[in-house]
Amino acid sequence: MSIDERSGDAERGRSAGFGTPDWWIYRGTGRPLRDVRLTDLLPAPPPWRDFQGGPLPERDLPPPDDGETRRRLGAEAYLSERDVDAHEVDMVNSALYLRRPLLVTGRPGTGKSSLAFRIARELGLGRVLRWPITSRTTLKSGLYAYDAIGRAQAAATRQAAAKWAAGGEHEPAAEPPVGDFVRLGPLGTAFLPTGLPRVLLIDELDKSEVDLPNDLLSIFEDGQFTIPELERMRDRSPEVTVLADDPGTTATVVDGRVSCRAFPVVVITSNGEREFPEAFLRRCLRLTVREPGAEQLAAMVAAHLAGTEDGQRERMIQEFLDRGADGGGLPADKLLDALYLVTSGTYRDDGESWSRLRDALWRQLTSVT
Repeated sequence: MSIDERSGDAERGRSAGFGTPDWWIYRGTGRPLRDVRLTDLLPAPPPWRDFQGGPLPERDLPPPDDGETRRRLGAEAYLSERDVDAHEVDMVNSALYLRRPLLVTGRPGTGKSSLAFRIARELGLGRVLRWPITSRTTLKSGLYAYDAIGRAQAAATRQAAAKWAAGGEHEPAAEPPVGDFVRLGPLGTAFLPTGLPRVLLIDELDKSEVDLPNDLLSIFEDGQFTIPELERMRDRSPEVTVLADDPGTTATVVDGRVSCRAFPVVVITSNGEREFPEAFLRRCLRLTVREPGAEQLAAMVAAHLAGTEDGQRERMIQEFLDRGADGGGLPADKLLDALYLVTSGTYRDDGESWSRLRDALWRQLTSVT
């Protein structure tokens, strides 16, 4: 049975009052897994997606969230199982089972980036690694950075200090550890060997130069990459401790090669502003995010603004939906902006001012006047 057929069955089953499909691990409700790890639920990968990188770190736990998830999603607020988008949950679970990247497209403001944070929160996968894409982004910038100038300056400083301390005669000072000058980027950190997959958000890939999607194919297929600066010195230093993208953390790189054990949960967002190469699309699962409905918006408001009165929340949500329907949709965070001003106690409605404020806050993105 195809994924689309399963999605249709799930929709029909939910409307008829049946439970969620048994094969779903991620359920889209926002409820975190309790007393169980993802590795206890997720079956082995397909043979062609089985990666055996290592060694695993001694403390093999995902770094805790740094507060970004709460800023994105608010406090824990749950959708009912019948209000989730079954097709979206189908595709997320397919990506989990198949160890494939998920390409998420949709209009700005529909929650494409937030999906990565919902997955991380629900599955207990810790801090989301976020790689924002610009027209200047390169594959290497996502994998790692090597500060050769900084290392040369540190070596010169050591030499000068040793010479001064010895009164002009001294043995050559030891070079500073190369790992102090290598920092893995979010993409490189996501492919470190771990028991649990990391969540990697590649945000707005359609802003990239034309070659970047094709450049990603190798690491998506091989699950590994090399750091030439470390590979060249593997005979002298087979294991090097480098800085990782997570604040205050390090990682061990063996023989200059980073190889994953658990393929990361890769969420790639696109606003649909360009087409991607067929070879890239073939290696991704594709999802188009739908406009949030009243139930999704109500859950978002409850998560961020818990004290909002039910009547006021429902009235403004309906106003927001009506305004968006007239012009092709509005970013959901604009609803939060308006509700915060109205409920924070700083704004006073004198009758006409709400219409002016609403028009300013809910202006269509395509408007140029």
